[in-house]
Amino acid sequence: MGTMTSTYVEPRQRKLLISTIHLLRADGIDMRYETILAIVENDVVRLELNRPDVHNAFNDLMIAEITDFFGRLTGEEGIAAVVITGNGKSFCAGADLNWMKKMAGYSKDENIEDARKMADMFVAIENCPFPTIARVNGAALGGGVGFVAVCDFAFAVPNVKFSLSEAKLGLIPAVISKWVIERIGTKKAKQFFMTGERFESPLACEIGLIDGSVHDLDGTIGEVVGQFRTSGPNAIAESKKLVNQYRKKGYLDRSITAIADLRASDEGKEGIAAFLEKRKPAWRIDHD
Repeated sequence: MGTMTSTYVEPRQRKLLISTIHLLRADGIDMRYETILAIVENDVVRLELNRPDVHNAFNDLMIAEITDFFGRLTGEEGIAAVVITGNGKSFCAGADLNWMKKMAGYSKDENIEDARKMADMFVAIENCPFPTIARVNGAALGGGVGFVAVCDFAFAVPNVKFSLSEAKLGLIPAVISKWVIERIGTKKAKQFFMTGERFESPLACEIGLIDGSVHDLDGTIGEVVGQFRTSGPNAIAESKKLVNQYRKKGYLDRSITAIADLRASDEGKEGIAAFLEKRKPAWRIDHD
């Protein structure tokens, strides 16, 4: 497991009521899940994406486990922040290849159901009553950018690579687009959605995808968490709810239908097949 210092967790005795605390090991690690680690460090809860062998790419199991994890936090007390990070050298490489291969054979209805579960995961993160912070320790690609965008705060080390690369597969970053657009705006979203180009932390910070490109991730996060500790917990939760309720309804449903249509389309199937087979898709034209 990748290490993370606890410099931003003050040694105080705040009441932490985790309903499943009896399942935590003595070192604070929740052993219930297979694809994530839920770690309690005093009043900070860390969710670590734990599939380092595939750069923490998510599949249906990880989606279910993250959704369950955030569901269990509802009604808890004494939590200053929830930090999302990755185990190993990557933050999250997006969707798992084997899962993508399976999705290529799905019907439209199956793709809608699959996309709905993914959307439910991000909504669960968004609706978390506690502040959420993305600790971007390595590459965030495709759907992995969704974890960055949905969090209340996001910080990355300077050399992290980001990419919304779905168009390269004949797809679109549909489900995560709601949160990405809120972060970077429509103009930049069009640019990066259409080109799929890679960019690094300084540019990600410039366009608003992250809140800081920093060398000391834990020190920076520590300062932010320190601010949370001086604010009323209910005021924090209600502030998040207030902003979330301001957003327009209906967009997420349209995005789910859009990705389901594209996954079932000839172009989408060709893009995924080409990616899995390590060849160029039929539509790609390279100029000398």
